[in-house]
Amino acid sequence: MKFKVLEGSRTLIICFEDEIANIHDETGCTVIGISDLDWNRDLSPWPAPRVFKKGEDFTGMADETIETMMKEIRFSDYDQVILAGYSLAGLFVLYACTKTDAFTACVSASGSLWYPGFTDYLRDNPLRCQKVYLSLGDREKNSRNPLMAQVQEKTEETYEIIRSYLPCQMHMNAGGHFDDPQGRLLKGMHALLG
Repeated sequence: MKFKVLEGSRTLIICFEDEIANIHDETGCTVIGISDLDWNRDLSPWPAPRVFKKGEDFTGMADETIETMMKEIRFSDYDQVILAGYSLAGLFVLYACTKTDAFTACVSASGSLWYPGFTDYLRDNPLRCQKVYLSLGDREKNSRNPLMAQVQEKTEETYEIIRSYLPCQMHMNAGGHFDDPQGRLLKGMHALLG
């Protein structure tokens, strides 16, 4: 796991990519990009079977990733901390916010909220941040994979669960899963930064 830092304001944005210059330039915030992860291992909350014939099963090591982040990042240096993720990292950010109150807010863009058991988990494990931004592409539900085709239903369910106790925005974007990931993350960051 690698951490790349671009210094900015006393608002920290943490995201899961090493191409962070655009996020830094667009927001003026300090940005930490986390890379060199095995997503199916490091960002999944618990073990689950793979969703494609090729690829690895999910091994559920998110708790260890959270623990490493807590050791490596000095959260006390910042006035607010936004955790932002796309796809499986979008699932991870919500999970991480159930485990610690270190994050002020989170962005889950096109999150893998179809993940087996996740909405049930959220019902019993509230997020500990202060506000949430969810987004999804309007064609993502058209996946041929039956589990992944539940993504819109599960994202809407997640929205209803969270908004019952926290300020939560949900935005639908035009397109499928691979359309403009960084743009969608930036929309969420701007929404939370006001």
